[in-house]
Amino acid sequence: MPTLLLQLDQLLRGEATRLELLRRGTIDISPGGIALMSIPLGFFAGICMGAFSLTGSGSLAPMQVIASSLKVPALFFLTLFVTFPSLYVFDALVGSRLGLYSVLKLLVAAIGIMMTVLASLGPIVAFFAVTTTSYAFMKLLNVAVFTIAGMMGGGFLLRTLHRLSVAIEDTPVRESPPSEPALPAPAASPGTPRPLPVEPGANVRTLFRIWVGVFALVGAQMAWILRPFIGDPEQPFQWFRPITSNFFEAVWRAFQSLF
Repeated sequence: MPTLLLQLDQLLRGEATRLELLRRGTIDISPGGIALMSIPLGFFAGICMGAFSLTGSGSLAPMQVIASSLKVPALFFLTLFVTFPSLYVFDALVGSRLGLYSVLKLLVAAIGIMMTVLASLGPIVAFFAVTTTSYAFMKLLNVAVFTIAGMMGGGFLLRTLHRLSVAIEDTPVRESPPSEPALPAPAASPGTPRPLPVEPGANVRTLFRIWVGVFALVGAQMAWILRPFIGDPEQPFQWFRPITSNFFEAVWRAFQSLF
């Protein structure tokens, strides 16, 4: 356990994605270890979300706490399963050195960051759960908390993948030793095409941002499929609700109900 905590701490501090590691096309984390640490963090975040169901304003269904604690980790890892192929393709399109396993490690690391942020905000969610009577407010609060966690994880992905795209450009060129004079570069023949310059700037960042948007959309709809997480005080406890409407329409209705 101390080793896993150390890995998570190094990930949060950016030590697992140092530039010298990225130049070698590797990330110094254990996906199994990060996933193992993420699960109890997700359990804790789910318990804090379901705490509203234990109050007089909630659904008074203790099973909601158990359901929420199981659904939060499931939400992230199911989203990982759906979006992993697209991240690998996007990463390959920008010419990254990361292989399939390294891309998986990167995405698990992003999920670990999201779960850690959710767990760190869990006490705040639980505090409002026991001090408010508004179900609409609790829904919007949890949407805001998940949005913050998603922005943190997405920011990690964008920073790391963009640094990967420029790692080759930043790699210093080995100079020839004094005893070995450098040979002049051969002159290009008139018909030889010259290599295009690599500009890993706005286009790369745009591509990664598009993928982060896809990840957010899939995660939002996955949360809608797995609902409820809080427990509607006007409905009996259910593990899952029928799929009607969509996530964004439900958020808009909650916003109208609150204001």
